[in-house]
Amino acid sequence: MSELSHSARRTTVRRLISASARRLTRAKVFFGHGTDKAADEAAALVWHALHLPYPASTRVYARRVGARACGQVRALIERRIRERIPAAYLIGRARFAGLAFHVDPRVLIPRSPLAELIERGFAPWIDAARVRRVLDIGTGSGCIAIACARALPRARVDALDISEQALDVARSNVRRHRLARRVRLLQSDHFAALRTESYDIIVSNPPYVGARELGALPAEYRHEPRVALASGREGLDSIRIILRDAPRHLRPRGILVVEAGNTEGAVRRAFAELPFTWLDFERGGGGVFLLTAEQLHAR
Repeated sequence: MSELSHSARRTTVRRLISASARRLTRAKVFFGHGTDKAADEAAALVWHALHLPYPASTRVYARRVGARACGQVRALIERRIRERIPAAYLIGRARFAGLAFHVDPRVLIPRSPLAELIERGFAPWIDAARVRRVLDIGTGSGCIAIACARALPRARVDALDISEQALDVARSNVRRHRLARRVRLLQSDHFAALRTESYDIIVSNPPYVGARELGALPAEYRHEPRVALASGREGLDSIRIILRDAPRHLRPRGILVVEAGNTEGAVRRAFAELPFTWLDFERGGGGVFLLTAEQLHAR
């Protein structure tokens, strides 16, 4: 990792990224909070440390970097390795559905495959032109709610979270995207703050990690809020509430879309009577089910 030493002669951005990627690989850090390989994570950290402009260009990769800047990169890489802090928290930024969001340890780092479905306007499962109300349960950073508002310009979005700290982050992101008139943030334990409101789409990336899986997660996950991950012994506590209460708030021909992640098998077993549609994603990821209002009411 000589390119990252303080005594290194002037190197280039490209070489710094390569050296950083090798260092991350040797340290066996966990990738999965927005990036899935060392080169991408190294590039994000180098870009941040050097305050480089977006979007990237070939000319920027060839830019020379002095010893002091190399030291800044090294310090950031070493902190990533030593403290196992996810890169998104070190940078303070993550992308979801093509949009940029502020993130910090008060919220889960956006990484859901739901982004792909939202970008399509939930096609082919609903006619986007008729969607007027959307509910996001467990909004965290607000990324799902904001992405829905962008993808469905005629819709108003209610975004719920039990954590007031998470809602503070979501507020900053709503302001950043200038959507305060269309995205309403509410502190709520699932549907508790709602009365008779009904929605064309209810979407959620709820807590779904069971106790055993939670204890075995890589160290990076310990920096994320436990309330956004843990969901009882089997990981089903939040999903049970959503499936129980969603029918009262879903409009005719509406859809419920929920990410269950690695708890998919437990969901299938616990709710064998429900005709789940498990969605596929071109960019990878899974564990997301869809139910129509009619299917939920037919239970």
